Amino acid sequence: MKNITGLLLLIFLLITHTVFAQDNSVNENSQVVKGASLVLPEIQVVPIKDTKTERNYELYIELPEDYGENTHKTYPVLYYTDAKWHREILSSCQEFILEDLILVGISYQLDINEDLKKEVGVYVSRFRDYSMKEHSNPEIQKKIQFGQAHKHLDFIRNDVIKYVDNAYRTDPNSRTYFGYSLSGEFGAYILMTQPDTFNNYIIGSPTVRGEVDYLTELNTKFGPYEPSNRNSSLNANVFIAYGSLEEERVVAPMEAFIKLLNDRRDVGLSVYKEVIDGNHSTAFPTTAVRSAVWLSSLLSPISSIGDEISFWEIPHLNNAYISTTPEDRDDGIAVDTLAVSSNDQKAILKLSQEIFDGEHGSYDALLISHNNKLVFESYYKKGRINLPHGQASAVKAYTSLVLGRAIQMGYLSMEDLNKPLISFLKDIDPKKMTKGAENITLHKALTMQGGLATDRDAWKVIENDSVRLKGQGLAQTLLEQSAPITNASQTFLYGNFNPILVMTVIDAVVPGTAEDFIKTELLDKLGITNYKWSTHISGLPEAGWRASIMSRDMIKLGHLVLNNGKLNGEQLISADYLAQATSGIVRPAIDWMPKNYLYGYFWYYTPVKVGNKSYNMTLAWGGGGQRVMVVKELDLTIVISGHDSEDDKIMTSIFETVVPAFVEQ
Repeated sequence: MKNITGLLLLIFLLITHTVFAQDNSVNENSQVVKGASLVLPEIQVVPIKDTKTERNYELYIELPEDYGENTHKTYPVLYYTDAKWHREILSSCQEFILEDLILVGISYQLDINEDLKKEVGVYVSRFRDYSMKEHSNPEIQKKIQFGQAHKHLDFIRNDVIKYVDNAYRTDPNSRTYFGYSLSGEFGAYILMTQPDTFNNYIIGSPTVRGEVDYLTELNTKFGPYEPSNRNSSLNANVFIAYGSLEEERVVAPMEAFIKLLNDRRDVGLSVYKEVIDGNHSTAFPTTAVRSAVWLSSLLSPISSIGDEISFWEIPHLNNAYISTTPEDRDDGIAVDTLAVSSNDQKAILKLSQEIFDGEHGSYDALLISHNNKLVFESYYKKGRINLPHGQASAVKAYTSLVLGRAIQMGYLSMEDLNKPLISFLKDIDPKKMTKGAENITLHKALTMQGGLATDRDAWKVIENDSVRLKGQGLAQTLLEQSAPITNASQTFLYGNFNPILVMTVIDAVVPGTAEDFIKTELLDKLGITNYKWSTHISGLPEAGWRASIMSRDMIKLGHLVLNNGKLNGEQLISADYLAQATSGIVRPAIDWMPKNYLYGYFWYYTPVKVGNKSYNMTLAWGGGGQRVMVVKELDLTIVISGHDSEDDKIMTSIFETVVPAFVEQ
């Protein structure tokens, strides 16, 4: 990134840049302004012919400043149409935001009928090249020849991209298309017909009014997304924007197109929408800059678009970020180099590339720490170094650590684990509770053996009553609605009632609130500041899901377990509690659980066999692939995060490739 002076210059450009409205119609009053051809020293102007139609165009190619110095480096490419109008702003974006990128502008047809140029404008070919369908007026259609987007796409695929890839050091995994207005419509057409043309699509204010039915037809021809078939995915990142002051008659079709994309439920398709201040013309400069920031966020493992967007709007990285020498980011994590045998290192690197290629499911990060030092760091798909990642049920394990902190500080004792849970709740009425409510202890709740059994339909009526369920009202209501708690009912049953009961106890015994306690006594002490921890309907922090932390911060939680609850020499978590919490206490009798897994206090335990020896692993586990894995005997902490529907598949590679690499032969 350039200095602040450069950024101010870019802002000045935003204010002063003039954009022509680009309606999908022919302006009969257009005039051609005669002057010299564009000549700029930083641009290579390359003549190119459409080999099928014999039409002549030019490419305006701008290379990064370091292109000549880094002769072994490959570069992503941003292709843009309407080059006459888009070149200046995109050049500025390349200068200040997208420094390591090749820009390729595609001109209008040069050798077009001169009378037509005078009548319509030098840009007349855009109406033909960027439009999907023929014009309804036969006279205009005969003159302009609308609806030849398919031919122009063939030209770009077979001539333009091939030329650029052969002439320059390009990254074939990182091609981006930029189009606005009618050329935005062209981008929508490319996406829905041959999405593999580009990896990323920037579609500004597309003129899809009247085209939604056709786009829907193209989507139907492409077929629905099927998780088992990677080829059914569009496999694209899409930035789409329009002006806040655009007319409803043009906004509604754009929203319909966005809905069409979102309704695919395509995990390989990321759609990010922005509504930009301004009308169709004045929204253009900001659209260009915002899309450049968005694009930079998928070319780097460090996101530049902030964490205010939803997880599903995060674009997929065009290339995996894989480092065997992680950077010291002054975040409390010591770093070192991956010091394993060359064969083991090759195997881990191969696994990482396979993860990026989707061979093990949809995963976003793999981090490895050895001897309390981060030695391997990698991000894929939606993974970013600086963005929190959803944790799903791994939050249960973090809640267990919070309880262990309360025990270490003396607000609870180890003996309290076997006392009735309701004995800690002073705001409830035991007389209204179901028979046997006193049989639920902290130990039983922590091992998913609370024994609660509520009528599902009755609970659906109650579960959104924030007044009734406020604070300890949740425990009161659960214990009123449940069937009697008996020895027979207190068997392992996975769910979220047990964790929230534990959180209710934490809130009851610690000073202040459980929310403050989590922040000040666990997260702050670990230096975990960039996180999201949702609030339950009861007003308490969620205890079983709906929290997000960064993958590096997951490593910190793993280190806490690895070091028996100590942080920088201070006993943060009760060692006695942690030893029990991470042991195998019960065997979950559920079909989806691997048979060799045992359950502790919201933590799992499993043996890992390497050769003739077995090593004990304890782990936090969240659906979709969130795992914090600790093997104390090997001083090993492994973190994975993902959004996978079959999140157990990757564990075979963890057991067979990653763990053995740290076993001394």
